[in-house]
Amino acid sequence: MNDFASRDPQAPAFWDERFTRGVTPWDRGAAPAALRAFVERSARPLRTLIPGCGAAYELACLCEAGWDATAIDFSPVAVAAAKAALGPWSARVCEADFFTHAPPDALELIYERAFLCALPRAMWPRVAARWAGLLAPGALLAGFFFFDDAAKGPPFGINQAALDALLTPSFHCVEDAAVEDSIAVFAGKERWQVWQRK
Repeated sequence: MNDFASRDPQAPAFWDERFTRGVTPWDRGAAPAALRAFVERSARPLRTLIPGCGAAYELACLCEAGWDATAIDFSPVAVAAAKAALGPWSARVCEADFFTHAPPDALELIYERAFLCALPRAMWPRVAARWAGLLAPGALLAGFFFFDDAAKGPPFGINQAALDALLTPSFHCVEDAAVEDSIAVFAGKERWQVWQRK
């Protein structure tokens, strides 16, 4: 069993310690198939933000497809690891807090991958409000949502009714699909969804 000093996922130190020790069961080592398919079928590249990016494999996938994408994380160790791995796209990874980060240009997409479920449930209304605040009507929130009722986390799961209650004030769901290539920690408990800002 890992004996971690930091137990608060709201603190960068929590994530720094896990990245430093290589305890990252959420890390699949590549961009997921559903994201790659989403990029391929998009009519044009979208200006994208990836909050809580971790190793930021998805950033490389987006940038290689010609998208204007930026990845942020508040863990300095995660940012350093992503920069080291991303080569030509390393400058597009920034150390920043999602709740205070100010993108220089209007966003067309926020990509969700294990960001919401990394944070305690009490913070979710704040996350949803920030998503809505960063996206203009018509812009998209797309990614993977973790459905589970276990009390402990991270990852902290949600159910579909609670996700609907969280997002429908500002978004409507335009795509919902099963995920075929989940890693162990998310297997059978995640769905790919696309939500459009109202």
